[in-house]
Amino acid sequence: MRVAVVALGKIGLPLAVQFADAGCEVVGVDVNQHTVDLVNAGIEPFPGEDFLQEKLSVLVPAGRLRATTDYAEAIPGADAVVLVVPLFVNDETWEPDFGWMDAATASLAEHLTPGTLVSYETTLPVGTTRNRWKPMIEQISGLKEGVDFDLVFSPERVLTGRVFADLRKYPKLVGGLSDRGTKAGIEFYKQVLSFDERPDLPRENGVWDMGSAEAAEMAKLAETTYRDVNIGLANQFAVYADKEGIDVNRVIDACNSQPYSHIHRPGIAVGGHCIPVYPRLYLSTDPDASIVRTARQFNAAMPDYVVSQVKSLVGPLKGQKVAVLGASYRGGVKETAFSGVFETVDALRREGVDVVVEDPMYEDEELAAFGWDPYHVGEDVDVVIVQADHKSYADLSPRDFPGIKLLFDGRRITNPDNWVGTPRLVIGE
Repeated sequence: MRVAVVALGKIGLPLAVQFADAGCEVVGVDVNQHTVDLVNAGIEPFPGEDFLQEKLSVLVPAGRLRATTDYAEAIPGADAVVLVVPLFVNDETWEPDFGWMDAATASLAEHLTPGTLVSYETTLPVGTTRNRWKPMIEQISGLKEGVDFDLVFSPERVLTGRVFADLRKYPKLVGGLSDRGTKAGIEFYKQVLSFDERPDLPRENGVWDMGSAEAAEMAKLAETTYRDVNIGLANQFAVYADKEGIDVNRVIDACNSQPYSHIHRPGIAVGGHCIPVYPRLYLSTDPDASIVRTARQFNAAMPDYVVSQVKSLVGPLKGQKVAVLGASYRGGVKETAFSGVFETVDALRREGVDVVVEDPMYEDEELAAFGWDPYHVGEDVDVVIVQADHKSYADLSPRDFPGIKLLFDGRRITNPDNWVGTPRLVIGE
C-alpha cells in the first residue's frame, strides 16, 4: 500500500514509521521544512521517542519513508491518508480552533484521487468527521464519500515516548460513515498494526469496530475526560484533607484496595496535549456536562492553590526567590504543552516573587525563550516548588538549595527522608 501521513509531529511521525515498518510505502507531509529535511536525512526531529531513531535509520535509506511539504506529491494515488494535525482550543472561550485542520483538509481534498481511505486520528468533537470533514472534502474534491473515497475516524491512543509499545497494547478503534468505509478502515489498520495479547479485555485485542464515527469520537473524548474528572475529584479530596490534617494518599490507597475504586492522585497541574484539552472539546458539543466543567476548572486552579499554601506558611512572598522545578508537563518528556509551569510562574509573579525555573531537559536559552530566568540547582533560593516529576528530582535534599525555607513537592517525587529538619509539603498531607 501507498500511505500518506499528514503532520509529522510526535504522534504523526511514529505512525508513519509504523506504517513503513509494516511494509507500506509512506510519504509524510509537514508544513515545517526543517522537520521534512531531518526526516529525509533519517534523523529524528525530536528526542525521547523509544525506537524512533533506529527505525528511521533503516526505513529512510531503504526508500520506505520520505517526507515533503507538498500535498501534490503525497496525496494523489495514495491508498490511505492519515491525518494527525493538531487541533487547538481557545483558552478563553474553550471552543475548538480548527484553523490548522481546515487548512490540511482543504489541501488534501484538492489532490484526493478516487479509491482513497481518509482516516482522521486527531481527537475531535463528536460529529466533526461527518458534519465538517465529509462536506468539506466532497465540495473541494468533487468526489463522493462512500462511493469515490472512504472516510473514518480512528483516534490515536498513545503517549509520546512509548508510541510503538502503545500501538501494540491498546485496541485500535475505528468508526466509519458507512459500512463500506468502516470495512476499509478496519482492513487498513489490520494490515499496518499488530497487537499484544490482552486477556484482561472483554474481546480480543485488535481493531475494534465502533459502529459509527461519532462513537469513535466519543470514546476518545470519554477516556481522557474520565481522567480529568477523576484527577479533579482527587484534587478536591486533597484540598479537604489539607484542611482536616489527613494524609489523602493513605485514604486513596485504602479506597483503591477495593476493586471498584480507582481514584487517581492529586497534583499541582494537569498538563499535556490531551487531558486539559479534550474535556473542552467534549463540552463544545455537550455544554450541559457540569461535572466535566467543574473538574476542568478545579484542576486549572491547582497552581494557584499551591502558591496560596506556600504563602500561608512562609508569609508574604514579595521579593523572595522561588524556584519552580520542571518546565515539562510531566517527567521525562521535553514538552511544555499546557504545563502547570505557566500558571505557577504567573501566580508567583502576581505575589511579587523573584521567580526562576529549572528543568534538566532544557538549556538556559530555551527557558529564557519562554520569558523565565533559569535556575541551577545549588544556587541560593528561599522556596522550591516541584512542578514536574523528573526522576532526577527524587534524590534532591536541602543541601542542593542553600537558604531554602520550604519545599513544596507538587508531584510527590522527592524522598521525604531527605528532608527531615526542613519543611516539605505535598498536596493533601
